[in-house]
Amino acid sequence: MSKLEKIFERLLWESRLMVILAVIASIFAALTLTIIGTYDIILVFMELFHAFTDIETYEKYHKEAVIHIISAIDAYLIATVLLIFGVGIYELFVSKIDYAEEDAKSSRVLIIHSLDQLKEKLAKVIVMVLIVTFFKYAVSFKYEDILSLLYLAAGIILVSLAIYFIGKSHGKHDLKAKEH
Repeated sequence: MSKLEKIFERLLWESRLMVILAVIASIFAALTLTIIGTYDIILVFMELFHAFTDIETYEKYHKEAVIHIISAIDAYLIATVLLIFGVGIYELFVSKIDYAEEDAKSSRVLIIHSLDQLKEKLAKVIVMVLIVTFFKYAVSFKYEDILSLLYLAAGIILVSLAIYFIGKSHGKHDLKAKEH
């Protein structure tokens, strides 16, 4: 092997470290969304005591509180996607996180050994984000005719099927894990 080829291969191998930028950006984005979600919850809590002044104020508060709380859950779930992505990319391209592997209290959710595992974990959380987003819009939508209600029913059936298939695929992976 020539010296130039060795240098090129070394540079090529070390170029994998550029994903550290994606890891750092993902972690900061997750932190940002966590703060945004928490702020939504704080806003709901701060308005709680003003909501009981009259029935009209309470009804408006109730509707807005539900939407803010669902938005917070949505922000937390997207933050989870970013966290899983950042940690997963780090483990796949840079280095194993020894602390997570050795810590008996740590969750295995963030330990990723293959691109397929990362893809599977991200897909499950992304589906949950979509379900929460659907719920947020379903709560705030005004159902004025039978067709709107039919669309809502169809959406609920599709969401239920998504949850069913996620659970079914999770069961298959549990069986594979027990076999090994």
